[in-house]
Order: sequence, then structure tokens, then C-alpha cells
Amino acid sequence: MTATIDRPAGVLTVLRRTPTPVRYLLGGVLVNQLGAFVQTFMVLYLVFRGLSAGQAGTAIAAYSVGSVVGVLVGGELIHRIGPRGTITVAMLGSAAILAVLPLLSRPSTFGVLMIALLLAGLATQSYRPAAAVLLSDLMPDDMRVMGFSMMRIALNIGAALSPLIAAGLILLDWNLLLWFDAATALVYAILARWLLPDLRTGRGAPGAVVQRGSGTRIVYGILLRDRRFWFFLASTMIGAVIYVQFNVVLPLKISSEGHSTGLYSGVLVTASIVLILCELKITAYVTRWPGHVAATAGTVLMAVGAASFGVSGGSAVALVACTVVFVFGTMINGPIMFAYPATFPAPVNARYISAHQATFGLGMATGPLIGVAAWVGLGNGVWWLCGGLGLVAAWCALLGMKPPRQTP
Repeated sequence: MTATIDRPAGVLTVLRRTPTPVRYLLGGVLVNQLGAFVQTFMVLYLVFRGLSAGQAGTAIAAYSVGSVVGVLVGGELIHRIGPRGTITVAMLGSAAILAVLPLLSRPSTFGVLMIALLLAGLATQSYRPAAAVLLSDLMPDDMRVMGFSMMRIALNIGAALSPLIAAGLILLDWNLLLWFDAATALVYAILARWLLPDLRTGRGAPGAVVQRGSGTRIVYGILLRDRRFWFFLASTMIGAVIYVQFNVVLPLKISSEGHSTGLYSGVLVTASIVLILCELKITAYVTRWPGHVAATAGTVLMAVGAASFGVSGGSAVALVACTVVFVFGTMINGPIMFAYPATFPAPVNARYISAHQATFGLGMATGPLIGVAAWVGLGNGVWWLCGGLGLVAAWCALLGMKPPRQTP
């Protein structure tokens, strides 16, 4: 008798078996990302509207703070109004705030603008845990990681196309940036309300805890006592700080070596093309590995790619090659690590997902400050620092995700 070995589904199988509601969910993510202009263009927009560079930077910091808080708020809303309701409310709130931001974007209303941007960050990012929970619940277990890979591809396609859309809108009117962003959020809210199923996480599940009062404290107590998950969060935080240097320190390095901004644009295009074309295939392969092995190996490869920027010299070809190594690392560890919190039991997984995404957002928010300070102090040595931190992140991923030994 021969034993049948179950293998993870391939790319074409996954695309065929993807449930229709997941297609709607990913379509909404893509539409929303096409108008995600605030973090990318808000500084330029505010300076154009007469604010100083310092005021613009402070305003973006308020948006970043709101984003981190919003992910935590989104995790709580899931247990009260469900994932579909959370996405709908978050996107409606985002659309309303973004639509009025042009009226507040002037020096005389700077204080109100700060509050509005904080609320915009909170509303805009609070949909993310709900989208992750829906994706986890709707995708078959053997395709969950592939589902998160498809979500990353939708985000990357939107991120690649949104600057082109923004360039055309700016030629017409700067205010159209925010109004278009509001419109995409509104479209996502409509798609969510009418096309996504109304699943209620953690209700009626075996072993579910009460979600209000002392029950909520019990859930957070479980999370706070989960030491292995804290190692996982540490890996997430460090990895996000390293990842953001690709957008913060790398352009400083390219500029300091006398290259034009065209080279950095080429590096970004290369990264986007590699991600869009290769991630699903890479994910289909690495899901055959244990999760902790894929996460550790991908983080090590990302660390090697980051460190290699430090020895690339002034060669444009070497920079592109280092970028490919770096991106391959993120393709190996990214989907696995984003899917991992969704594997926890239903009564607690929304909080685990929101804790993970809030930690990632915190790393992305603090990473630019850390990177610029390291660049000023260490120069090209910042990449060796990133490489060393990447190895620490890989060690934390191994400790956090490796299943505990079963005792007899």
C-alpha cells in the first residue's frame, strides 16, 4: 500500500479554487490601494498648500500614529460588528475625512488638520485586520498562505500604479489626490457591504470566550502571556524597520554616489516586477516547508540582500542585483509571516492579527527615523547594521514560530 502525501496547491489550482468572495475582497484591496496617496504625497501636497516642511512632517507623523492605533481598533471592531462591518465602517470614515482634508490643509487650521490626519490614519488602516480575518476564514486551509500572497500582490499592483495616477491628477488639481483617495475608499465600502459575506468571528465557536467585559481581558491576557508570539512580534518589528530602509536610506545612498533619481525609479520598478511576477510561484514552493523554516530562511536572505547594498559600490547593476536578493527574501518570509497570526483559534485570532499588523505598522513608522539617524552616523555602514539586525529577526522568527516539542 502506498501512502498519499498531500502537497500544497500550485498557482493555477489556487487561482481556480479561490472563492468568489475572496476575489471581491482582493479587488476591493486593489481599488483602495490605487488611491493610497496620503503617505506618499501628503508632504508635497501640504508644502504646496503653504505649510512648512516641518509642519508637513509633523502632520504625517500624526497620520502614522493614527495608523498604528487604527489597526488595534480594527481588531476590536471585528468582534463587535464582524469583518464586513469593520471594513465598511472604516472605509466610509476614511472617505468622509479624506474628502474634507483639502478644506483643512492650510497653515491657519494646522491644529485641526493634525486631528483630521490622525483620524484618517485610524480609519484608513483599521480595515486591515478585518481583511486578514476574512481572507483566513474564506480560503481553504491548504491555500491560506497563498491567499495572503495574493493580497500582497494586489497591494503591490496598486502601489505600482498609484504614482502614475497621482502624476496625472496633480497636472489637473492637487486636491484631486485626496478626493480620488476618498472615492476609492467609498468604492471599497460599497463592495464590502454588498459583496462580502457577514461572518462573525469567534461567536458560537467551540471553546469561544465571551468577547465583552472580563472575557476581553482574558483574551488579551492570553496574548500577553504568549512568549513565543512576542518573539514573532520582535521579528516583525525588526523586519519592518529593515524593509523601510529600501524606501528611505537607499535613495540617499544612490544620490550620494552621484546617480540620478532615474536609477532609484528603476530599482523600484524592478522590485515591483519581481514581486508581481514571482511571488505566487515562490509562495507555492515554500509552503511545502515548515512555516518557521520559510520565515527564518526568508529573513536571512533579506538580511543578506540588505547587507549587500553596503558592498555594491557605485555600480547600478550591483544595486539591481542586491534588490532582487532583498525582494526574494521578502517573498519567502512575507506571506508565511502575515498568515501565521490567522492560524490561532477563532476567539483570539483577530487580536493576534491586529497585534501583528500594529507591530508591523510601528516598525514602518519608526523605521525612517532610525534609518536616517543611522545613515548620518554610520554612512554606508547602515547596511551592515541592517544585515546584523536581520539575523536577529531571523532568530526571533525561529523561536516564535517553531512548534513546541510535544512531551510524552
